[in-house]
Amino acid sequence: MLFISKQGHVDHDRVRIRIFNAIEHGSMNVVHGIVVHQTGASTAESTFSSYQQKGANGAHFLLDQDGTIYQTASLTRVTYHVGNIKSRCLETLQCSPVEIAASREAFRQGKYKGLNRHEMTKSWPDRLPSNIDSIGIELVGMYRGEGKEQIYEDPTSEQNDSLKWLIAELIETLSIDKAEVYAHPAVSYKNPTEAKAAQW
Repeated sequence: MLFISKQGHVDHDRVRIRIFNAIEHGSMNVVHGIVVHQTGASTAESTFSSYQQKGANGAHFLLDQDGTIYQTASLTRVTYHVGNIKSRCLETLQCSPVEIAASREAFRQGKYKGLNRHEMTKSWPDRLPSNIDSIGIELVGMYRGEGKEQIYEDPTSEQNDSLKWLIAELIETLSIDKAEVYAHPAVSYKNPTEAKAAQW
């Protein structure tokens, strides 16, 4: 079990604290899930550089290719790492006819943003974890190709080992259901190869 300070920082030898205030966007009072990402950058430092920009997007942790774990945001703060969430009931084929109609209308009015707005009127677990109630973990990793042909590289074995450890510790410490741990494309409209080979 992890010790987490009042500031939301993990106190453990395996975690290096390197907080970027620019990626923190308000208080997060509850955690319902974890979302695993890949950076699309070749080094941790290039991602850290982007995290210093005003209004930057980012995640709570970054795992370098050698397996080093960096905490980059407080676990008590929201980071913008998910984007527009998918509909849980549509993804699991468990929508009522009324909900199907409401989702279609929301999509018609605003496409993915409209569907996201509709989903965010729901409480978890009726919706997927979102920015306001999930921890983001980035794996340093590039993609090959352009546009829809982009394919993310597989995480290194060291990244997967660190990811398994970190997710197991977060699940235990924060009482997160293991079923609520997702690769980014499972919860949002992202490249389907992102974090596809990540193991936890």
